[in-house]
Amino acid sequence: MSKLFDPTKVGDISVRNHIVMAPLTRNRSPGAIPNDLNVEYYRQRATAGLIITEATAITHQGQGYADVPGLYKKEALDGWKRVTDAVHAAGGKIVVQMWHVGRISHTTLQPNGGKPVSSTNRIAKAKTYLVDNDGSGAFADTSEPRALETSEIPGIVEDYRKAARAAIDAGFDGVEIHGANGYLLDQFLRDGVNDRNDQYGGSIENRARFTFEVVDAVTKEIGAGSTAIRISPVTPSGESYDSAPQVLFTHLVEGLARYDLAYIHVIEGQTGGDRDFMQGTNPAFDYAALRQAYEKAGGKANWMVNNGYDREMAIDAVESGRADLVAFGKPFIANPDLVERLEKNLPLNAPQQATFYGGGPKGYIDYPVVEKAA
Repeated sequence: MSKLFDPTKVGDISVRNHIVMAPLTRNRSPGAIPNDLNVEYYRQRATAGLIITEATAITHQGQGYADVPGLYKKEALDGWKRVTDAVHAAGGKIVVQMWHVGRISHTTLQPNGGKPVSSTNRIAKAKTYLVDNDGSGAFADTSEPRALETSEIPGIVEDYRKAARAAIDAGFDGVEIHGANGYLLDQFLRDGVNDRNDQYGGSIENRARFTFEVVDAVTKEIGAGSTAIRISPVTPSGESYDSAPQVLFTHLVEGLARYDLAYIHVIEGQTGGDRDFMQGTNPAFDYAALRQAYEKAGGKANWMVNNGYDREMAIDAVESGRADLVAFGKPFIANPDLVERLEKNLPLNAPQQATFYGGGPKGYIDYPVVEKAA
């Protein structure tokens, strides 16, 4: 049997296999409060070695889409405690993905209708998703953001620290800092978005400063072995662009090597799309070189890969040592028993298309009729 299905250790977290359920935004938590749907959804998938939750806002300001869960009020934390209890009762392990969307938001989702915050005051040519009072939903253009004042950034770092502590208190086994897909930390990292002239803009060292400050605060609060980070070196989500992604992310992982993190979660190519995606005229991003740079700098965290992996690719990645963990996203939607299907090499159910809220964007049914693995 492949090493993919063997127990392993992920930082301080002992897991039953090397298969990870990737974060999948679901828009199923009105009022930012996890409910019965969330409990059952995650409980059903507890055979994954590790579950990473849907992206979860660290504060009201960090919310960018309708009906996504949060970590910033008691009712939400009580809801998450029900989720973590259910996953643990089923023998699983679960971490929460901590999210601040930055400029990928809308004024109607912000406290007091304020502007979303970012590294810049330039509006993103991107969409968010809003729900009306009658429950109908639709895409909407993101709102004009405002650039964070330098003096405000320590407060955002503190928000991450508080959210990490709240997550552990709610029963999570750890946290994943969302540093990918064009959201707040990524907005500071990229020279195509970050147009600041203070100590958080300009040079690569300055643009990476915010991310390191967040990692430092979170690891000091809950321990590095319970902390992870997700990055997406070339994905263009939210107009995320950098003129030299290989150099930028090499600097980032070399700095992350200072921390004994649980894992580094790397999206290869375009999130949910082309694995060979390249930014601009840059040569293909060298993910092997990225890991080599991390390990040369002394990094020892598990290396998690993600984007379009199937059974054979995942087995090869782990057997060859190219990766320690493999994350699967959409296959988990229609296959709550995905681990068993992969282990026995059984066919997978295809996710069934649906519409959210009876008229919103295309999505996937949470609980399709599935053929259980034999």
